[in-house]
Amino acid sequence: MTRFSRRALGALAATVLMLTGGVVAAAPASTAHVAVPVLTNIRTGLHTGFDRVVLDWSGAAAPRVRVTHVGDLYADGSGELVWLTGEFFVQVVASPAYAHRADGSVSYANPQKFRTRALRNVMAVAVVSDFEGYVTVGLGTRYRSWVRTSALTSPARLVVDVGH
Repeated sequence: MTRFSRRALGALAATVLMLTGGVVAAAPASTAHVAVPVLTNIRTGLHTGFDRVVLDWSGAAAPRVRVTHVGDLYADGSGELVWLTGEFFVQVVASPAYAHRADGSVSYANPQKFRTRALRNVMAVAVVSDFEGYVTVGLGTRYRSWVRTSALTSPARLVVDVGH
């Protein structure tokens, strides 16, 4: 019979638990998902002097948002280039946020990428990625312009205005 040290047995047990998925997470994903806003709809509209893109969210408050002009749009996680109609691109990153339900199904059932018809600057909108609590939405624009954001409640939504 072969003898193993306690240290070797502990390492072997840890390896077996890791390989079999025996480690229990601190909190199930479904409970962590409850308080985080979930994307439910995207709407667009033409206004005097600007185009408006509205991101509707479940919950009491919209997530924080960071807006950046970028050269290209890339999906989080995979790093794949996301093709979108437009000469310039605006990246809207919301966090903490999801674009899926607790069961993994997509919460925003409309097309993940669509062209706008009646707007002057924003040509297309896409849900670029939904990864680790970050939802990235890309806007393809005709030209680079100012961008203004605001968060509204009752219902929760993020408003992104892009100048003409």
